[in-house]
Amino acid sequence: MEKETGIVKSMYDAVAKGDFPTFLGTMDPAIIWNEADNFPYSDRNPYIGPQAVAEGVFGRIAADWDNFALSDMVFYTTVDDSVVVTGRYNGVNKLTGKSMHAQFVHIWRVKDNKAISFQQYADTYQVVNAMRN
Repeated sequence: MEKETGIVKSMYDAVAKGDFPTFLGTMDPAIIWNEADNFPYSDRNPYIGPQAVAEGVFGRIAADWDNFALSDMVFYTTVDDSVVVTGRYNGVNKLTGKSMHAQFVHIWRVKDNKAISFQQYADTYQVVNAMRN
């Protein structure tokens, strides 16, 4: 199970460095990605495949937020092929100028060295509030 956790950690490291080709390349071509209900980017759930995630989630984050980053991350190894990550989203909304420091939980499933699913749970209220004038 430590191998799966290492794979997921490498994905977060790639995002932190802005290395999206590596991040997306660690996903299974048929990854099923779900944003938390009521999260601003959940309107297209489920995202199927890395390209859908890149465009529908990360492209929109880049358009909406300055200094978007993850912090306070803790990685938990489970007894199956899942990895749980807790932490916080940070950023300043480009439209409103409001900042956020919202909690999140990510649940990843890994198979054959590829991420096959992602489920996000997050403080949707804080994120949506930062996006409202």
